[in-house]
Amino acid sequence: MKGVTILLKSFFIIFLFLSSKAFSDTINKIEIIGNDRISTETIKLFISVDINDEINEVKLNNIIKDLYETDFFKNISVQFNNQILSIKVLENPIIEDISYIGVKNKDILKIIKEETSIKPRSSYNERTIKIDKQKINDVLKAMGYYNSSLDIIVDQSKNNLISITYDINLGKKSKIKKITFIGNKVFKDKKLRRIITTTEYKFWKFISGRKFLNQNSVFLDERLLKNFYKNNGYYNVKINSSFAKLIDDNSFELIFNIDSGSKIYFGELDLKLPSDFDESNFSSIKKLFDKIKGKPYSINIIDDILDEIDTITTLEQYKFIKANVFETIISNSINLQFNVEEGDKFYVDRVNIFGNNITSENVIRNQLMLDEGDPFSEILVNKSINNIKSLNFFKVVDFKVNTNNDNNTKSIDISVQEKPTGEIYASAGAGTSGASFGFGVKENNFLGNGVSLDTNFLISSDSFKGKFSVTNPYFKNSDKSLFISAEALEIDNYQTFGYKTNRTGISIGTDFEFLNDFYVGFNNSHFYEVIETNSSASSQQQAQEGNYWDSFLKLNMNYDKRNQKFQTSDGFQSFYSIDLPLISDTNTLKNYFNYSHYFNFFQKNFSSISIYLESANSLNNKDIKLSERINIPSSRLRGFEAGRVGPKDGDDFVGGNYAYSINFVSNIPQVFEESQNVDFLIFADAADIWGVDYNSSIEGDGIRSSIGLALDWMSPIGPMNFTLAHPITKKTGDKTETFRFNLGTTF
Repeated sequence: MKGVTILLKSFFIIFLFLSSKAFSDTINKIEIIGNDRISTETIKLFISVDINDEINEVKLNNIIKDLYETDFFKNISVQFNNQILSIKVLENPIIEDISYIGVKNKDILKIIKEETSIKPRSSYNERTIKIDKQKINDVLKAMGYYNSSLDIIVDQSKNNLISITYDINLGKKSKIKKITFIGNKVFKDKKLRRIITTTEYKFWKFISGRKFLNQNSVFLDERLLKNFYKNNGYYNVKINSSFAKLIDDNSFELIFNIDSGSKIYFGELDLKLPSDFDESNFSSIKKLFDKIKGKPYSINIIDDILDEIDTITTLEQYKFIKANVFETIISNSINLQFNVEEGDKFYVDRVNIFGNNITSENVIRNQLMLDEGDPFSEILVNKSINNIKSLNFFKVVDFKVNTNNDNNTKSIDISVQEKPTGEIYASAGAGTSGASFGFGVKENNFLGNGVSLDTNFLISSDSFKGKFSVTNPYFKNSDKSLFISAEALEIDNYQTFGYKTNRTGISIGTDFEFLNDFYVGFNNSHFYEVIETNSSASSQQQAQEGNYWDSFLKLNMNYDKRNQKFQTSDGFQSFYSIDLPLISDTNTLKNYFNYSHYFNFFQKNFSSISIYLESANSLNNKDIKLSERINIPSSRLRGFEAGRVGPKDGDDFVGGNYAYSINFVSNIPQVFEESQNVDFLIFADAADIWGVDYNSSIEGDGIRSSIGLALDWMSPIGPMNFTLAHPITKKTGDKTETFRFNLGTTF
């Protein structure tokens, strides 16, 4: 029997071979019949045969297949007689116009258009139309329009042209009337509702879009719930199902079925390093192991440990390193072993930048922490992208890493979408002693070279302050910045307190990275000042009347250990500067120090605490000039007018020799969480200013403090900032300012 089967198979193969030979012949001519819009030469390019080629049944079938795949033809027939290959076609109609009716929302319409594959001037194909219809229905359901309907109207006109109309009836969005959690959920429903993004429909939630049934939001909620349980020790949690139960025609009950499993705790934790690694560099990891042992399992802690290992290996120049974690569950404990080992060696082949029509490519490349030929590091790629975002030149910054395993290289494609970088801004404040007004014009990316131009002024009832500055952060494509500025200050209290001062000057300076994350700057400034007084001024102020020329050398030191410049969530920054008098009648020495520590309380939160210290004193025990005295910056003590707190000579605020502040700020991402253009912040400030060298009897020290709310809104007309502050403690005579806003627009 087996021999018979083999014999039959052999006969069948020989028959096919002979058959193909029998039908095989040579093409002497190719003729195309029925084509109108598509040329004969174009159709010949689509087929895989030519004159003098041999033809058989297989090739004839391939011709039909190839032509159908072009989507240009509705019907195709092929014949081969007398060495003539005849191809008869019936062309598909051309789509002349596509219209959409029933949808007024531009954002929804944009999403629908992006999902459709049929475009004007393309060939009409019924199969593609059916696919597009299904895509649109799926998109509408994902947006919550479960009761929507879609009709596609096809009108054929002369010249084989077709118009397509998508007739869409969105209907009402399906509301979520109730959210229920069932199963072994451990936590109360109230707690779980805070974790998910979807909310129950309430009439007062007219702003939120999360009250409608949305398939993508439900998938996101499942992931959020799973991460929440895993971060609270429930390693084996399962979201068995999530489904929507129809309550009435337009309302659903969203149900999550949860099995939390048993709680798991961290057991033994171990770090395995290559033999040539210095274990002392990883001492912080081992301290963390001791700290978390016995505590509930948390996936966030695992991620933090892996990120810390990556950071250490990058900083210590350990190249081509990867870290893996191996988990072993014993009863209710999980043992973890973190293995640090040599990974695949990949180098950066190319860095491609797209979309920068205005900004010079050098400006973007100056932000990169790795370049062509460098060892590839995912951490450095992410930091580079963050640096580009921090320029604030681009609306969108995306990147893609492509791997070439043949030569162990990776290419990085960076895509940017530019935005206006010019700003016109205004500010105003309302306080107990009147109002202040400010105005400015700024260009952050002059001629696309990353150069910043800034001119601004601030006017109050008795003062004017203006400044113009130019900053090139990467002078001649180096890592050194160069800046120059001109400024003017006038304080006019001639009628009220008997003195007037006018100070103008210029400054030029540079700064650069001296050591890793340690920056040094030098600045040389020159000022000409005229002080006028009358008989109503104090004797000390009258003694300072005259003309002055002062020159200073400023030294800046900045130690920056922030994890990122944009939306900083970890690390610190320590800044110190000293102004040394070179030519000065009073020989005023100024010290300035600021330390900021960044952290987060929860996901998407960015918080910071900062300390500010400043002093100004004469090296030859003279009284420093009024313009050199210290006033607490308005950003350090919100809720009070700038220059209207501290020591007073009569009714005149004269500033102090010493000042400090402590500031806390934190964003609340849960407020306006659906808006990408609004940030809501809370803050608390405390500050003091004291010391009057020309009259030690003048007092004014004491802690001033305030709390408040701030709103940053990128409005259609430009950036807007609102600050509402409430003073907690103040001293007699301090001038408060409860509200301030800043308004800007871009160009």
